[in-house]
Amino acid sequence: MDREERIRQRAHEIWEREGRPEGRQQEHWDQAVQEIESEGSEVERGPVAPDPAVGAGSDPASNRPGG
Repeated sequence: MDREERIRQRAHEIWEREGRPEGRQQEHWDQAVQEIESEGSEVERGPVAPDPAVGAGSDPASNRPGG
């Protein structure tokens, strides 16, 4: 699916989600563009690797008194 069609579909979803208000086409289109671009940049960056320093020995259950 091309980019413009994805934006069109997302704008339509936003319009429906907001109760189909009249006169907000440009606002919905702009929001859709931002969301699609945001998704694209997340895909380009790829998944974020966990920081090995975070979470090491941080099991909440092990921090309880008597645990």
